[in-house]
Parts: sequence; C-alpha cells; structure tokens
Amino acid sequence: VQLVESGGGLVQPGGSLRLSCRASGFTFSSDDMGWFRQAPGKEREFGAAITWNGEKTVYADSVKGRFTISRDNGFNKVYLQMNSLKPEDTDVYFCNGVRKRGRTYVDKYAWGKGTVVTVSS
Repeated sequence: VQLVESGGGLVQPGGSLRLSCRASGFTFSSDDMGWFRQAPGKEREFGAAITWNGEKTVYADSVKGRFTISRDNGFNKVYLQMNSLKPEDTDVYFCNGVRKRGRTYVDKYAWGKGTVVTVSS
C-alpha cells in the first residue's frame, strides 16, 4: 500500500487549500477513505471520512462546515477542500483507508508521509 499526500503549504487565516491523496496497492474503490491530522507532540486525530461510493461523508466537529472530503475512484484519489482555515488547523495531514470503530474512524493501512499545512499571517 502506498499513500501519497500533497497540496499542503502556508496560508493566511481565512484562506483555503485543497489537499490530494493518491492511493495504490489496494482496491481503492472498495474502501472508505479518510483524512487525519497530527500536530507536533500530539496524537493523530480523525478529521473526515467518505464512503467507498462517495455517497456519505462524516466530519469531526472541529472541521465540520469548513472542510469537504471528496473522491475520484477513477484516479484512486481522495481530496480535502479546506476553507476558512484557522491557525489551529496547522498540522500534518494524512489520508488512509478507514473503518469505523465505535463513534470514530481508524486507519487501515500504513501511513504515508503526510503533507504539512501551516496557517499563519
């Protein structure tokens, strides 16, 4: 399995970024996918998930209404559109296949390197 995230960068508060993740090594079109994020010294946390067919999305309260997850099964890609960014969104962002565990979602595969998002003026 290979997960390659891209699209991170430096953005001012209130700005937008679109992250991309290219997946390979598993049947992407059959897997629910998700985005996670991790700040230095903190645990990785769930951000958003999308079902295998794109029909249902779920968001953490911290990003609900600002972030949108989407996917393109033809290209084995999942995206995260991030709007109204805040300094507290500064993290390393990762994608992964996901499975539901209780009321949240957890990763299925080894992690990629992630992409760094910095929100600062």
